Amino acid sequence: MSEPHDQPDSTRRLPTVESVPAGGARTMDQSASGSSYEPVPVPDRPGGRAGRFWSQRRIPAALVALVVLGGAGLLLYDVAAVRADHPAMRWRRSLADDLASRHLDDVWVLAGSAAAAALGLWLLFLALTPGLRALLPMRRDHAGVRAGLDRNAAALVLRDRAVKVPGVQSVRVRTSRRKATVRAVSHFRELDDVRADLDTVLGAGIKELGLAKPPRLSVYVRRPAKKG
Repeated sequence: MSEPHDQPDSTRRLPTVESVPAGGARTMDQSASGSSYEPVPVPDRPGGRAGRFWSQRRIPAALVALVVLGGAGLLLYDVAAVRADHPAMRWRRSLADDLASRHLDDVWVLAGSAAAAALGLWLLFLALTPGLRALLPMRRDHAGVRAGLDRNAAALVLRDRAVKVPGVQSVRVRTSRRKATVRAVSHFRELDDVRADLDTVLGAGIKELGLAKPPRLSVYVRRPAKKG
């Protein structure tokens, strides 16, 4: 009668960082899951694709409009004055003479060109990107409803779940659009056991947030710093 085969363990333990104190005894002081935990992809909902929210960018648009309006108005006034047989403004005469006397490889010409190019690239970047990076889109269950969750609120929810895990003394959670990083301090229990519980609890918490693209989870657990 053959012996039954051992069932494979569904929980994979990752390498644990160990420290060797002066006395020679080895004690584990940190356990990290890195970015090994990938949430299960969320299937498309009947409400449609949940894209990122686009920022209206009122402040950059207002600043650009004011600068363009002021410059165009001043130039139009000067051109109209010249057409009416009045002398051009001193700043325009000085600018025209200065540009006529400078070469293309002049430092001020190159600096002004670089500043204008950088400003143009910045405006193009603002026009082509959604913005509102702190707002995470949630799944769309209804076609006419769109919802978002602030990243700080998502981090607070995950932190509240993490502090309830036995052995956790303190937790810091940082969330982004693609990753949720959790750094916990455990004052008792094995660090690998605490990290495994955090992986399970926070994985379920990320799923319950209802985000359209759940972030990857990285959990790091360590011992408190020794006093003195």
